[in-house]
Amino acid sequence: MFDDMARPLIRGEGGTSRHLEASMSEAPVIGILGTGDFSRSLARRLLASGYQVVVGSRNHKRSEALFPEEAEVTSQMNAASKADMVFVAVFPEHHPTLVELKPILAGKILVDVSNGLRINHDRPSNAEQLADLFPESSVVKGFNTISAWTLQTGPRDGSRQIFLCGNSSKAKSSVTQLCRRMGFIPVDMGPLSSSQEIENLPLYLFPSWRIPVLCTLFLFIFFYVYNFLRDVLQPYITTGKSVFYKMPIEIVNVTLPSVALVMLALVYLPGLCGAFLQLWWGTKYNRFPSWLDRWLTRRKQFGLCSFLCAALHTIYSLCLPMRKSARFKQLLAFKRMEAAAAEEDIWIDEAVWRMELYLSAGIMALGLLSLLAVTSLPSVAANVNWREFSFIQSTVGYCALSMATIHTLLFGWDNAFHLSQYRFNLPPTFMLVLILPIVALLGHLALCVPCVAWRLARIRRGWEKSRHIRFSSLDDDDCRNGLEDVTNVSGLH
Repeated sequence: MFDDMARPLIRGEGGTSRHLEASMSEAPVIGILGTGDFSRSLARRLLASGYQVVVGSRNHKRSEALFPEEAEVTSQMNAASKADMVFVAVFPEHHPTLVELKPILAGKILVDVSNGLRINHDRPSNAEQLADLFPESSVVKGFNTISAWTLQTGPRDGSRQIFLCGNSSKAKSSVTQLCRRMGFIPVDMGPLSSSQEIENLPLYLFPSWRIPVLCTLFLFIFFYVYNFLRDVLQPYITTGKSVFYKMPIEIVNVTLPSVALVMLALVYLPGLCGAFLQLWWGTKYNRFPSWLDRWLTRRKQFGLCSFLCAALHTIYSLCLPMRKSARFKQLLAFKRMEAAAAEEDIWIDEAVWRMELYLSAGIMALGLLSLLAVTSLPSVAANVNWREFSFIQSTVGYCALSMATIHTLLFGWDNAFHLSQYRFNLPPTFMLVLILPIVALLGHLALCVPCVAWRLARIRRGWEKSRHIRFSSLDDDDCRNGLEDVTNVSGLH
């Protein structure tokens, strides 16, 4: 489909003006070998950025109608001879068909945009194989991590980063300049040997989400089975009462908030572990263990999984009164209340206040968790400074964890002290759920103790336990205008 991307940036009264022709004639010529979707989007983006584009095709007459009229579509030989820089946008298995262009492409920059079909760890990358085919050309790997849609609509609608690598610094500099002119942010990944890693990037399926999602699934299965044993299987075995109808809604609804609270606690536990390790070491310059590094880099994903479970819990809770079983229970409760109302006052202040506070704490927790989820979006995080971002993710985050913990405590109330709640000798679910959140909150309170907070702040400003600064006493002659002579400061190691 032809759109504004295909039109020249400057137009005169009768189409393309003489000024545009002059400017286009002075612009660098970029060649593209290949006529697929990526090639067409790349041609439009290059034209919009002020470059001349020449496209090489094995059947250029048939492919000419697919490209903007400003782009020249010709044979591969002709395109390679005219271009200063050539994008190789053909499938890797077709690279050997370009060998006949080797004399023409000698000394030119070749940008390989290809990707593999599977993750590669044991064989040369496509870019390295292309460099072996064209040893006299400078091969740069890049543009393979963005889609044709991103190229066509512009970097505002996709990732702006483009990973580049190559052995020629001059060639990488030229491609870097082209990236910036197109509106992207180039990231230099080093020599061409890094191309294998760059080619593997588009093939990973949410690599940073794997552990958080697996953890969420594991917790869901664990708490679901635990609640099933206590609330469904135990009544059936002991009294013969069948309540299997609870499995689709009620058991899921009790499981979701359990997972949400534990996952939220897992967001803040790695930061506490890192802080206590720094206090133990007395320095911030030691590397954290690899497992803690991976945990720290996935806190955002843990938090978003927690928010998902909390949001689903809210939806399930709103649907509870719509079930047929709930209506039968309400009818039975109403009849019992009518019978009891004639004999005694059925209003219980404790139960009323507990429910009011329970709902209020849950609503506050969900609202604060929603704020954390929104500020984790890149578009929002880019519009707040670091202090604002850390305040929301840390201070507001601990407030959300506190409110969610209070919500759970009000749900459990005094059930922990009734033996009837220990079905199959298993403690109530909320007691298990509260372990990690209470550990996180107590750890945070410990770090807020003035002497501990002061020491941690010094360590994070660069102070080390094994390196002390001692100021020696100064005579009056050594003081000038109330300033100490810096030569009297000695460092002890």
